Amino acid sequence: MTTAQRPVADGLFTWPPTADQPTRLIGSQCTDCDLVSFPPAPHCVRCASAASAERLLADEGTLWTFTTQNFRPPSPPYDGPEEFEPFTLGYIELPGELVVEARLTEPDPDKLRIGQPMRLTVVPYATDDDGTEIVTFAFAPTQEEAK
Repeated sequence: MTTAQRPVADGLFTWPPTADQPTRLIGSQCTDCDLVSFPPAPHCVRCASAASAERLLADEGTLWTFTTQNFRPPSPPYDGPEEFEPFTLGYIELPGELVVEARLTEPDPDKLRIGQPMRLTVVPYATDDDGTEIVTFAFAPTQEEAK
């Protein structure tokens, strides 16, 4: 049985993934000064230009820094499940683009290191009342790192 899934928000990442088109974060690039932004921005935060183009971001990067979230954040803005499980989050440097804040799939901080290669993935976030699984983006250590 396949569970219906939907992204946590439209316009953050490509959905649904396929074998030919894996999930990619959707950013924007200012056509005047070339600044890359995520999430996509209608106006450039550097030069205030309204000229931007959608850009699919790299799906691999390196762990720039990380921390653990050991307690349920206050609501709002947190809208995750009541049953809280600690998680890690980090900043992933996407080469030549920008640094993105994201959840990490590896919950054990002892198995993470700054500079570690990471790959974009999709993970469960919550479940709607109708049983639809809500998914969000996260980064996972690459397979080469996991060995």
